[in-house]
Amino acid sequence: MWKYEKRLQYPINIKKKDLRMAKAILTQYGGANGELAAALRYLDQRYTMPDDRGKALLTDIGTEELSHVEMISTMVYQLTKDASVAELKAAGLDDYYSEHGKDLYPVNASGVPFTVTYFAAVGDPIANLSENMAAEQKARAVYENLIDLATDEDVIGPLLWLRQREIVHFNRFKELYDYYNEKYNSKIEPRNNI
Repeated sequence: MWKYEKRLQYPINIKKKDLRMAKAILTQYGGANGELAAALRYLDQRYTMPDDRGKALLTDIGTEELSHVEMISTMVYQLTKDASVAELKAAGLDDYYSEHGKDLYPVNASGVPFTVTYFAAVGDPIANLSENMAAEQKARAVYENLIDLATDEDVIGPLLWLRQREIVHFNRFKELYDYYNEKYNSKIEPRNNI
């Protein structure tokens, strides 16, 4: 199933250190609206999709989100490469450094560690797809915030590309949502009020 091409989906070649930007971008690695949460959410939800169409879409997007994790990790690495401890401390990354050194660790921009509570899965395709569309819109908004913060074109380019992928994913989920809503929701009997 897997074919790893050993190249990023979008080339990343950041030449200038920017530790504050790295700290901000970390949120798309380990934050609630980040790529890791999306990848795990979609790869878990695919099992309860009612047909192969849904399973295939969630597998495709979930695996692409893993490649986005790799892109975000590359960006953070390149933005912090060769940083001294004093520079890390000045950028507010001393707490991160004290726990993880220069290893990449999934946290948000505030340093809150990744948690599985970030991805929702309720076993209902319509509800899950609604959540996924919202997740893609939230990720798009975060990318727009990061683009506003960025000053280096080497950083802005990949962020713009990732933002566009969020829009594509939203549209693909919307198509599946509409298809399932038409196919299944009209046949679902209302539950008794409790």
